[in-house]
Amino acid sequence: MSVAKIIEISSSSPESFEDAIRRGIETASQSVHNIKGAWVSEQKVTVENGKINGYRVDMRVTFVLD
Repeated sequence: MSVAKIIEISSSSPESFEDAIRRGIETASQSVHNIKGAWVSEQKVTVENGKINGYRVDMRVTFVLD
């Protein structure tokens, strides 16, 4: 029987939402093992002088406990 746990993380990127997701999963996987999936719950942008200058995602990451 497997037991899974869900954590919530935030990640950002100056390039895109996809890059923010990738960076978040890569960083989380340095200390959390057996990541099986993620659900992006929110996407946000920061704007400066009328232009998007940052992308941020909040996501729930699921991993299986050892």
